Amino acid sequence: MKRARRLFGLLLIVAVGVVGWRWLVAHPEHNPFAPFSLAHPVGSATAGKLMDLARTPAACHAILRRGGISFAAEAPQGTGACRVNDRTRIAAASIALRPNQPSSTCAVAAGLALWQQRIVAPAAERHLGQKVTSYDHMGTTNCRSIAGRTTMSEHATGNAIDIAAFRLAGGRRITLTGGWDGKADEQAFLRAVRDGACDIFGTTLSPDYNAAHRDHFHLDMAAREFGPVCR
Repeated sequence: MKRARRLFGLLLIVAVGVVGWRWLVAHPEHNPFAPFSLAHPVGSATAGKLMDLARTPAACHAILRRGGISFAAEAPQGTGACRVNDRTRIAAASIALRPNQPSSTCAVAAGLALWQQRIVAPAAERHLGQKVTSYDHMGTTNCRSIAGRTTMSEHATGNAIDIAAFRLAGGRRITLTGGWDGKADEQAFLRAVRDGACDIFGTTLSPDYNAAHRDHFHLDMAAREFGPVCR
């Protein structure tokens, strides 16, 4: 009888494992072993995969190509802690950035592409009834430490971008300074895109974090052992 119960228990464990694995195969966005694709929805494994891509620019570039994202891979620059080995400049035809199209790590570019497709676009339609046509940014690469600390910022290696505003098809401009505590639709939109970014980027910092981020979202692909930081 004990042997039969043990066998039943073993078979039950195997059955649960098979069902669980089949579910993961059907939902690659939650499967940490499935390759990342811009075609996949955002899931629990998305941010971890993108953080890993920060270490493999060539693999990341292949993902951008498969996802139809236009970009240029540029030569490394800088020295020491500010050596930038991965300089990927995404084309305006794929993601329009103002005042220019800055270079960043490919992982940040891939994160922006996914954010735009899966989070920003539907949130803009839902809350604002228009499409986002471009983003105002405050830079990607900047050889400096984190404010008030000696630790180097992810900006030092282009592994971050600061987004300050969203421009809509109708000409409307949604800024963080004016919209975070502004009109109800702007508040709802900005919080929706912030919350969505938290499932994509290694770090997402918003006006809820501190006064230094009152006017922008800081988005980076820093490697996080215990998962993304979202504030």
